[in-house]
Amino acid sequence: MTNISVTKLKERIAANEPIHLLDVREPDERLEFNIGGIFIPLGQVMAMQTDEIENLKNQEIICYCRSGKRSMQAAMMLETCGFTNVVNLDGGMLNWQNS
Repeated sequence: MTNISVTKLKERIAANEPIHLLDVREPDERLEFNIGGIFIPLGQVMAMQTDEIENLKNQEIICYCRSGKRSMQAAMMLETCGFTNVVNLDGGMLNWQNS
């Protein structure tokens, strides 16, 4: 697992790079603010309920949450499940909203 800064991710989005985002927050957090992507709460990732992203096992997936801690857990679990290019958004949505 690697990390990506909010600045770098925003640059990649602005450049229209194809990006696979994975939001692992809870539904109420996603309703408040989100940057898109696939929504699978951390509990489902930890229970290996990841069928929705199985086709992305060999592609880059950028995980995000509120602060970067849950997304780091999700990234580690995805790696355990055989995902080969998992990235954690450093500082999560808190950094995103403050940058």
